[in-house]
Amino acid sequence: MLFMIPFSFQGKVTIPVAMLADWIRETFVAIIPEFVTIIISLTVIITIVTKISKPKIIRNSPFLKGLFDVAPLWVLARILAMIFAVMTLFQFGPEFIWSDDTGGLLFNDLIPALVAVFLFAGLFLPLLLDFGLLELFGALLTKIMRPVFTLPGRSSIDCIASWLGDGTIGVLLTNKQYEDGYYTKREAAVIGTTFSVVSITFTIVVLELMELEHMFIPYYTTIVIAGLAAAIICPRIPPLSRKADTYLDGSSTVKSENIPSHLSRLKFGLLQAVGKAKQTEWRAVGKGGVQNVLDMWMGVIPIVMAIGTIALIIAEKTPVFEWIGAPFVPLLQVLQVPAAVEAAPTMVIGFADMFLPSVIGSGIESPLTRFVIACVSVTQLIYMSEVGGLLLGSKLPVRFGDLVIIFIERTLITLPIIVLMAHLFF
Repeated sequence: MLFMIPFSFQGKVTIPVAMLADWIRETFVAIIPEFVTIIISLTVIITIVTKISKPKIIRNSPFLKGLFDVAPLWVLARILAMIFAVMTLFQFGPEFIWSDDTGGLLFNDLIPALVAVFLFAGLFLPLLLDFGLLELFGALLTKIMRPVFTLPGRSSIDCIASWLGDGTIGVLLTNKQYEDGYYTKREAAVIGTTFSVVSITFTIVVLELMELEHMFIPYYTTIVIAGLAAAIICPRIPPLSRKADTYLDGSSTVKSENIPSHLSRLKFGLLQAVGKAKQTEWRAVGKGGVQNVLDMWMGVIPIVMAIGTIALIIAEKTPVFEWIGAPFVPLLQVLQVPAAVEAAPTMVIGFADMFLPSVIGSGIESPLTRFVIACVSVTQLIYMSEVGGLLLGSKLPVRFGDLVIIFIERTLITLPIIVLMAHLFF
């Protein structure tokens, strides 16, 4: 219920975790920027101390060691994040770093939302993981998830949480399952890059910006159809198909999902679920929740701030995305999309931030073109200001190059489907 059941509240469709996060963000809006700056700065200080003197308390704790003893590239990213955060908070230095289109957009809008979501998602995640829900659905849905998406049955909960809840929750859930040894590298990479969809609430915001609120049902239907097509195809082509089917500890024995012949799927799933719940201690649940929150606040938010700011500077202050988008002009013309030249940059600029295509495309006169841009921006999934940064900041086995290729693949797969659906609706 907390993570996956949408309901209407004060005229908006939301989920309980998102509602709690919104309450935190609205209540503490005045101090969250300062809090974020302190968190990022503290992360940098402890990381540098860890790399230089290797304190015993951190060396002896697998959690603290994993959080602060990171590769040099991530040390640099954390330092950049601190510089960007301080500059944006006090608005000094080059304006292109802290302006409302770049660092300010992340620092004042996106990251406060992430801080609030991570607080409740992290604390409540053990309720989703440790009391048998995944075991039950794993037994029930193996026959669908394995042949259709090449994934284990338990991943169905990750996918549902992402689609109905929020992509950031899906990444957090997938990362935790991967660290706990339930997914291979290939499975974790597929789930993290294929099902981390933005929330239903955010899709409504996109539609409002495009002045297409009355098209919600056709819009979301199109997203589901195009998203499922990409989810079926992408795991079967590189780079995802080339990821190793080995677990984080290096073992390659894929966990069996066979059901004993004398038990039904439901009964076997219930037995597995109850067995898991019996093993869970509430003290471990509380500790795991706090660790999840710290992992997201100190491990992920600095990466989002660093990579997201750089990506937005490139998107807003240079013509790079216009150049990269040029090859999409003839493709859009072949697909008979009006205003193809104006729409082409929106096909690639979503890599920086999924909201940018809607901002740029909202002025296009053709409602069909605005509909296409709104759908493509959501089904591309990989955007560096949030999900991309989260994936790179997590333990999931995906590199920056992988994300670029997957982004392009998803665009090319979903675009023709979306345009076909658009021509049906308009």
